Amino acid sequence: MTSLGDLLPPAGPEVCVHAPDGDWTRTELRERVDELVAELRVEPGTAVGVSLPNGGELVAAMFAVWRAGAVLVPVNPRLTPREVERIEQDVIGRHFGEGIAIVSFTSGTTGPPKPVPLEHARIVEGIDQVLATLRAKPARPGAPPMPNLIPVSLSLWAGIYQVLFAFRLDAPIVLMDGFDTLDFAELVRRFGIRSTVLPPPAMVMLADDARIADLAPLKYVRSISAPLSPLQARRFRDRFGINVLNGYGQTELGGEVVGWSANDSKVHGDDKLGSVGRPHPGVELRVDDSTGEVLVRIPGRIEDWQRTGDVGRIDDDGFVWIDGRVSEMVNRGGLKVHPGEVEEVLRLAPSVRDAAVVGAPDDRLGEVPVAFVVEAAPIDDDALQAFCREYLAPYKVPVRFERVDALPRNEAGKVLKGELITG
Repeated sequence: MTSLGDLLPPAGPEVCVHAPDGDWTRTELRERVDELVAELRVEPGTAVGVSLPNGGELVAAMFAVWRAGAVLVPVNPRLTPREVERIEQDVIGRHFGEGIAIVSFTSGTTGPPKPVPLEHARIVEGIDQVLATLRAKPARPGAPPMPNLIPVSLSLWAGIYQVLFAFRLDAPIVLMDGFDTLDFAELVRRFGIRSTVLPPPAMVMLADDARIADLAPLKYVRSISAPLSPLQARRFRDRFGINVLNGYGQTELGGEVVGWSANDSKVHGDDKLGSVGRPHPGVELRVDDSTGEVLVRIPGRIEDWQRTGDVGRIDDDGFVWIDGRVSEMVNRGGLKVHPGEVEEVLRLAPSVRDAAVVGAPDDRLGEVPVAFVVEAAPIDDDALQAFCREYLAPYKVPVRFERVDALPRNEAGKVLKGELITG
């Protein structure tokens, strides 16, 4: 049976983890994993919670859980006691069926995070599908694999996935514990990083930081964890001359199922900017004609077509475009408003740093769009409405604008719209 524990690097003197708690060689990592396995003493299938900051000790704990036959439950060290208690009640100590590797959690942007069991075999298959898309020419004989720089928490599925992705390539990892623009730029230079992953908020932070002149030798960035707008993709690319390869996946799907290849980026360039790419080999997509929801089918899954909860479209060249969440759609008297479209327009306004749009109850129309705006400079509501009307049909223009110092986001960078009070 395929196990993620089998991806643990073999013993050797080479460093396989560069982390805030120091460098770990392959042998040191394996020895620590063996120690933790002996300490665990759990039955196969038992859910084991792990709550540690990013570092070699956390990587060792993850693999110890898998090699003991248990199920990993990543717990963010920054969670409140109440949030940890909820995870303990829902998941910890439970027994899962054979083949379950991880119980991850949905992002919780519109409600409490939901536990999602992920299988060993499906995770490995998904990684191999992505590798088949990304691989171009083989590496030079004898050339060491490039380290995988991981700028997100390993309490997130996106971070765990990147560790597994690197070890599947027999590549070392470089961990950050909290994102800092200057630290990121230094690690890119120090380790000669030519491609990496970044959540959209990190790209925005880098593009806004005047202290950073360049990010050489970085050539490609894959967007992860949250939707990346075409505007922000263009800003980042124009600022640093780095190709931005968007992608699409969900915790429930086991990782990325749609993405850009380097060849697609060269061939299509700007004409597909904003698309999340094309389905990976073996993945099928279609759009529900009545709701606009994207449906996914993955070979080997028990389910036939899985609902994603995302509204989108597929163009004639097979590129997928995501417009937003079905649950976030604002139904204004029968007229559908995509919050993402309105947010993109608001971000074009010179006085707007960031924006989020949600639906508010309305006695006459059922729902109306309301915008929460982070200002870069003072601007009144009339000016914002006039700006929106230049780009949007009247029914899409927010009925009011609320000023906030910052939008609430989770660690993956997604806006927690459930925390925005529309009144």
